[in-house]
Amino acid sequence: MWQWGFLRVYKAGLVLAGFMIIRLVFLIIGTSLLTLTTSPIELTDGLEKLLNPFRRIGLPAHELAMMMTIALRFIPTLMDETDKIMKAQMARGADFESGNIFSRAKNLIPLLVPLFISSFRRADELAMAMEARCYRGGEGRTRMKILKLGNRDVIAVIITAILVITSIWSRSFV
Repeated sequence: MWQWGFLRVYKAGLVLAGFMIIRLVFLIIGTSLLTLTTSPIELTDGLEKLLNPFRRIGLPAHELAMMMTIALRFIPTLMDETDKIMKAQMARGADFESGNIFSRAKNLIPLLVPLFISSFRRADELAMAMEARCYRGGEGRTRMKILKLGNRDVIAVIITAILVITSIWSRSFV
């Protein structure tokens, strides 16, 4: 369709790029819907329940579900911390918006170093708090609400399966 130097744009490439963009948008919408409509406790319990059959091969279901919940919990905290550090660096004269992509990446170093340090500090504080409360994982843990498969769950599984099959099927046409 178009050529500029060694770069060539083909119709099939544009179609593939369109499908990739649509998939990314659906991925973002799906994860946003999941995290906005489900509490972290329900996500942890559901993920643990889904991973439970893999315990037979040594997969630590509870620990993986807990790591996912902690990661989801700390995303807003890290975003706030990034904003604070960025404002502090801009007050000191850092410029994150001008220049080419390489100079922008280089200008992010004063932002990343304090962010990593504060992230490690928060992780260490969380580990000490869990240790102080004698957290030992899922062994012997009781549940306030026991998860049961309902009609809504079956409908959600069917819709998800249809979307996955449609996505795989559409890939065969590209």
